[in-house]
Amino acid sequence: MFTVPTDRPESDGTLAWDETTVVVVEASCAGHVGLGFSYTAAAAGQLVADVLRDVVVGRDAMDVRGTWMAMVHAVRNIGRPGLAAHAIAAADAALWDLKARVLTLSLVDLIGAARDTIPAYGSGGFTSYSNEQLHDQLAAWVDEGLRMVKMKVGRHDATDTGRVVVARKAIGPDTKLFVDANGAYSRKEALAFAERCVDADVDVVWFEEPVTSDDLDGLRWLRDRCPAGMDVAAGEYGYDLFSFRQMLDAVDVLQVDATRCGGITGFLDAAALCTAQPVPLSAHTAPTLHGHLCCCVTPAVHVEHFYDHARIESMLFDGALAPVAGDFRPERKRPGLGLELKRADAERYLRWSMG
Repeated sequence: MFTVPTDRPESDGTLAWDETTVVVVEASCAGHVGLGFSYTAAAAGQLVADVLRDVVVGRDAMDVRGTWMAMVHAVRNIGRPGLAAHAIAAADAALWDLKARVLTLSLVDLIGAARDTIPAYGSGGFTSYSNEQLHDQLAAWVDEGLRMVKMKVGRHDATDTGRVVVARKAIGPDTKLFVDANGAYSRKEALAFAERCVDADVDVVWFEEPVTSDDLDGLRWLRDRCPAGMDVAAGEYGYDLFSFRQMLDAVDVLQVDATRCGGITGFLDAAALCTAQPVPLSAHTAPTLHGHLCCCVTPAVHVEHFYDHARIESMLFDGALAPVAGDFRPERKRPGLGLELKRADAERYLRWSMG
């Protein structure tokens, strides 16, 4: 488990933080080592050590789904949503990575490529940022070739519209602008904000979690009432197929996070739901992991290049993905996810190791 401080204070509409913890799991077989990870609390790592290790060790490395089912069964009395799903996610990603390495295939080729690249969108613009910091971060992403950017809203309703105007000036008229309220608004507050964005002529095309994701009726109400061209998105707190299935009829775009929904296995199952509905899929955070996965699933439309996680992945892992000309292109000549832990660099952030 590694805990990495943020480079400055960060907040969104409902939460503030100054560090991020990542649980890294390694699984070995026949001289190969697979690597998986999840952004979560330290307790998830303890759950891997205390519960999941005994379930996984000794199983067939080729039988990833069977092992995933065994892990899900093992957490029955703990409760699958939340920490258990995060722990399973890290272990499952390590097992997929291991299988690909044993077979000397990239993860994309193991699963099967639907495309060679997937668009990325820059994500940050925290509510703790000054207008100048907001402007500079978003403008820098545009200069790097990103065609979509996302900012946080909802902390100070009186200034939200003005911050969105700053963002639009920073990115120019051709870059798509997303906003994320992290569930900070009531239904009517969210609709009023959406209408103010139209009046300000800032062309917001994505409204993420305008209300809490627990309010499915509210998400559906807003999806049906928000201005034309403004998609309502949610799903980052989906932990299993049951929660995703309920949300599909409440959003324009479903967000799926492999570090929360049981790993790569859970992500692929959620993508199948989106294909059947059909509803577009957008991957939430963990850009390196999702850059690979979204090249494999047909309903995927883009991957979140989340500032915190992109920074951490480049610090801890050799082979971390970075967008080029606005797209992620996984390196398919490297086996698995193509990652190696930078042990010497990571040591300073080490919080606990199973050994």
